[in-house]
Amino acid sequence: MFVEMRVAGITLDPETKMPIVILIDSQGESALPIWIGIAEANAIASQLDKVEVARPMTHDLMKNLLGELDVKLQRVEITDLKENTFYSNICLSIGERMLALDSRPSDAIALALRTESPVFVSEDVLRKANQVELKKTDTQIGLSKENQERWSKILEDLSPDAFGKYKM
Repeated sequence: MFVEMRVAGITLDPETKMPIVILIDSQGESALPIWIGIAEANAIASQLDKVEVARPMTHDLMKNLLGELDVKLQRVEITDLKENTFYSNICLSIGERMLALDSRPSDAIALALRTESPVFVSEDVLRKANQVELKKTDTQIGLSKENQERWSKILEDLSPDAFGKYKM
């Protein structure tokens, strides 16, 4: 079973300064932090901020290729968490044919944002990941400075073992 989640924004791990993409469930009750690379964080943040670029970046190129080939990104599924590494699929439709391709979650999320496709997380992943429980006031978190500071506080208040460091 999968739970639909939305990208709330990007923040930095207060300890390592590595970017973290924050996914929030549709009820706003819990968040799933996923540590990602800097390039992927830039790709996600630029789309969230609606930054226009003169030339297509990699995820823009992928979106354009899908469109030209009449392939639809149906959804992104974060499917597993093994040895602190998240796994995901991009689920495509090509006419009547359905196809699931392995992808790093950060790339899948960057592409999902560009194609306005939903992001789903396996309930099993949510159980394994020790998601962060949210107060209702935390659910509007985005990229603003105030909200980044709020997420930094949430992450700082967690013990180092609360949910581990996840590999890309």
